[in-house]
Amino acid sequence: MLYYLFDYLDKAYNFPGAGMFQFISFRAAMAIILSLFISLVYGKTLINKLHQLQVSDEIRNLGLAGEQQKKGTPTMGGLIILAAIIIPTLLFARTNNVYIILILISTVWLGLVGFLDDYIKVFKKNKEGLAGRFKVLGQVGLGVIVATTLYFNQHVKTKEFYKPSEVNEAFIKEHNLNPQLVNNELMLVKESKATTTTIPFFKRSEFDYVSLLSWIGTSYKDYNFIIYLFVVIFIITAVSNGANITDGIDGLAAGTSAIISFVLGVFAYVSGNIIFSKYLNIMYIPHLEEMVIFAGALVGACIGFLWYNAFPAQVFMGDTGSLALGGIIASFSIMVRKELLIPILCGIFLVENLSVVMQVSYFKYTKKKYGEGRRIFKMSPLHHHYQKLGFHESKIVTRFWIIGILLAIITIITLKVR
Repeated sequence: MLYYLFDYLDKAYNFPGAGMFQFISFRAAMAIILSLFISLVYGKTLINKLHQLQVSDEIRNLGLAGEQQKKGTPTMGGLIILAAIIIPTLLFARTNNVYIILILISTVWLGLVGFLDDYIKVFKKNKEGLAGRFKVLGQVGLGVIVATTLYFNQHVKTKEFYKPSEVNEAFIKEHNLNPQLVNNELMLVKESKATTTTIPFFKRSEFDYVSLLSWIGTSYKDYNFIIYLFVVIFIITAVSNGANITDGIDGLAAGTSAIISFVLGVFAYVSGNIIFSKYLNIMYIPHLEEMVIFAGALVGACIGFLWYNAFPAQVFMGDTGSLALGGIIASFSIMVRKELLIPILCGIFLVENLSVVMQVSYFKYTKKKYGEGRRIFKMSPLHHHYQKLGFHESKIVTRFWIIGILLAIITIITLKVR
């Protein structure tokens, strides 16, 4: 909103400093500052209010050190994160941008699903919360919204650049390449609206999901949207569940999400910048640069929330925050066409998710085979396994953050190692 106000003041009155709002970097910095301010100031107010309303989740007796000391700690702190994301984005981003609209819908959508889950646990005194099938339905619903928008919206396109010496006349005609000056260099541009993504570590490695169906014959392109829809639903469901499972000890989910969000902001910046995308030889995605503002707000919100969520936590984010963060990260990754990097970038979420799947599957298998269930880990998710081994929460979280930073660096390196 402020972008449009200062753009008007700059053009109509040449207002001093108004032109700074044209710069993505300035607006992203302001979004970070405001999200931190909201998290710290509004966060304390909300925590006090949650205390007054006795909004606390029942602590399950898992036999973990220090778990009973957390009794009475308020939950639903994800509301702090949501406010610190949404308000700066609305103020500093261009709200007519399709990517901004879609990511805000993703934030609110799974934020509401998580809020409903927390509400049932806290106020209805139902330990199970929202039934699993309804959570999955919410995730699938978001997948349908994201896939449909990215597939059909006319403003969602990618551009690829070729040097005139690299292509022949037949290729130019086949792909309808048009000349364009990029950083004072003549390039041939291919504008496309396709379900393509980037395969990491390989040069010229754009992959179209529809090719997964090439084995069915010449009509496989007719099913393009269907295969894309299933891929998007799977990614959103997997990542949001991974974030939800990771939210088990103080500061783990928020810190990990902050690291991931920073990397996604870098991807949005280089993919939305015609010069950087050409230099790095990656897909240029017009209008994506506005997502840097959202990424800034997201990083600020997660770091600000850590002020109160770091050990010993004064508030838990609950499903209100964890499901929303997972949905945001998944949707963001799909928008920047880097979803195949999720196993690396979101490696913490992936390992936490796999530890639960492995534990449950192995327990059921051994119970059926031997009549007695056996376990791979002392407890799942993985962070509880290390707690059972005697590691302190702070040490587990810090080491997971370090691994998350290493994975983030590897992910960024893939931009050049191609």
